[in-house]
Amino acid sequence: MKNQWMNFFSGTVKIIIHGNGVERFLNDCTRNGIQVWQVKKMGEEAYTCHVLLKDVRRLRQLIKKQDCKFRFLTRKGLPFLTQYSLKNSGLIIGIIAAFLTVFLLSNMVWSIDIKGAEPATEHKIMQKLDKLGVKKGKFQFFIQDVESIQRYLTDTISEITWIGVVLNGTSYHFEVVEKNEPEKLESLSPRSLVAKKKAMVAKIYVEKGQPLVQVNDYVDKGQVLVSGLIGREDNKRSIAAIGEVLGETWYLTSVDVPIKTTLPVLTGEANNKHYLKVGSVKIPVWGFFQEDFERQEEYEAERPFYFWKWKLPVSYVGKTVHEQEIVERIYDDEEVIEQALEIGRDQVLSNLGEDAEIKGEKVLRTSKENGKVSVDIHYQVIENIVKIEPIIQGD
Repeated sequence: MKNQWMNFFSGTVKIIIHGNGVERFLNDCTRNGIQVWQVKKMGEEAYTCHVLLKDVRRLRQLIKKQDCKFRFLTRKGLPFLTQYSLKNSGLIIGIIAAFLTVFLLSNMVWSIDIKGAEPATEHKIMQKLDKLGVKKGKFQFFIQDVESIQRYLTDTISEITWIGVVLNGTSYHFEVVEKNEPEKLESLSPRSLVAKKKAMVAKIYVEKGQPLVQVNDYVDKGQVLVSGLIGREDNKRSIAAIGEVLGETWYLTSVDVPIKTTLPVLTGEANNKHYLKVGSVKIPVWGFFQEDFERQEEYEAERPFYFWKWKLPVSYVGKTVHEQEIVERIYDDEEVIEQALEIGRDQVLSNLGEDAEIKGEKVLRTSKENGKVSVDIHYQVIENIVKIEPIIQGD
């Protein structure tokens, strides 16, 4: 009989038939559509075979017309398993409850470990984690993924330079690098500080060395600002000049801004979809009847399941789909100028150091052509103008 595994759901029984006319009875079963398989002769007047549970009643009706009897040997299949489970429901419920308890406890936060942070910083981190819901006794299903937690802590806590977040079973581990680490002392060779570009001195601070310029002095590229040669003319010695010189510099930039532009924006409509991921296969469990938007942006977060300390090959995947629409925007003259100034600031500062700042800006000229506005802008920038120039012995 083919596909016997499907009989598990309907149930099968193994019977033994004994008496006179067993072969005739088996033939009657076949003629009446009763499936009989694995027929074996056990003696002169006895046979064993398998039949479906649903055919037992018809089997009893047929055997009344024969001079033989049958009795059950074994019972297999889902109906008998269900009957056994109902008789032993206390044991089954206990096993299921124990499994669910271990599963839930394995996906709960039991400990939070923070290393590398001062007590004040650690307290601030714990406050931020409490806002995110990362606390002992919280289920991991309702907590953001580790990448989102790491990004949030880095953005909101100014005392840290970097923080690593690792979820190990039921424990969160945080490795913190604070910004107040002492700088390593560096052995410096004799040197002078010279101007790396033409500028007007805006601020000067000298820790070591001989200052040769003052505030509001105009300096050329290569001019010595702080000399590393100190002492009298007849007894000069060289040191490593240390200081800071900020100068006012000038930049001219040209920016093209389109008058009309299109940009994608979120409408506020969103669909949430939920999946169980088994291996690499995602099985939808909720939200799969929702229609997709014509334009959309998706955000997906995956959280693995644990049983005790072992990571299961099953995880929960939550997907949020935001609706997008394309909006056409036409800028007026003021908005074009403001956008040009912002783009120009980014262009100028991107080529300078982190300590550079724009002191002033002035629009020199504007012109419209081919749907764009060209804007020429003059920027006044305060930046570090120092360049290191080593002092060669014998100079």
